[in-house]
Amino acid sequence: MKKSFWLTILLGLTAYLVLPLPGLSAPLSNRIDQKRSEIEKDKQKEGVLSTTIEGFSSRIGNLEGEISSTQKRLNQAQSELDRQKDELLRVRDRLEVARDRLARLRSELATARRLLAKRLVEIYKSDTPDALTVVLESDGFADLLERSEFLERISDQDREITDRVRGLRNQAQDQAVELADLEQREQLAAERILHERDQIASAQNQLVSSRDQLASARADKQGALASVREHRGVLEDDLASLEAEQARVAAALQGSPAPGPVKQGSGQLIWPVSGPVTGVFGEVRPGHIHAGVDIAVPEGTPIRAADSGRVALMGWVGGYGNYTCIQHTATMSTCYGHQSRFGTSNGASVSQGQVIGYSGNTGNSTGPHLHFEVRINGNPVDPMGYL
Repeated sequence: MKKSFWLTILLGLTAYLVLPLPGLSAPLSNRIDQKRSEIEKDKQKEGVLSTTIEGFSSRIGNLEGEISSTQKRLNQAQSELDRQKDELLRVRDRLEVARDRLARLRSELATARRLLAKRLVEIYKSDTPDALTVVLESDGFADLLERSEFLERISDQDREITDRVRGLRNQAQDQAVELADLEQREQLAAERILHERDQIASAQNQLVSSRDQLASARADKQGALASVREHRGVLEDDLASLEAEQARVAAALQGSPAPGPVKQGSGQLIWPVSGPVTGVFGEVRPGHIHAGVDIAVPEGTPIRAADSGRVALMGWVGGYGNYTCIQHTATMSTCYGHQSRFGTSNGASVSQGQVIGYSGNTGNSTGPHLHFEVRINGNPVDPMGYL
């Protein structure tokens, strides 16, 4: 009867390993493989997202440089525009002067033309005698001189009026040409500088728009990366729990836990327990960075001292649960967390391989395992370099 009872238990535990669990669609081993596959996919996604974010950052950096260069060009164009505006103001002042002068010249020309016309009418009406008539009708030499001088003065006055009319006309024409040239220069300079400034401003706006779009895309990718990392952390915690559960079931099939053979690596320390590593040193976990390695073993598995030394700390320590630290040298110590119970005492001297406690699930733990640390001068380091 007793033999049949244990056979039933053994078969049930075996089925637990290979058959789907209630509410789940795959055996425990398949779920572990699935979790590992999902974690690997998340890592690949993280790699792709990190590369994409680096590419965005590089392109944003290049655009920032182009924007800075364009801003310098825009500043130069604005300075040139300001200088040209000052020049245009001076041109406008000259235009105003030229307009005033042209108006005066036109007025003088009109006056001169009226005087000339009036003089011609007077000459025509007075029937001014010619030189022969003056000589023949003169009463003597003195009268002749007076008449000749009068004719000469009349001739000089007519010539002066004619020359002045001609000069004023030429000046008015030259001033009109200069005025047209100044107006054209004003128009062309204004159009050229405004066009250049608008082109530079448009190019800068396009660069800023591209930079903002890339920054937005980078922010989206960074958010996706954070989400993937958080999801991977959850998966890794789930995996650690599943592997610990698998180890517990395997140990249950084998009977009560017993100290296994000493596992020696390439370092000076022996492995405190023998089991799969489910958590590595330096992992970023919610709220903290993992300070040791997690080794999945069934609850109650004996824990061996990694090296000889003195028990410097033993008791309940926050998230570590039942926690033991052994001082090996002046600088190096090892610590063991989440124990179900202790196997030594504070201040006790222990030898390498001696059982100092038993694995468990105390403190902040997602399943039975041993949290193992190596500390140098009190600071945690990667235990894999010492095992």
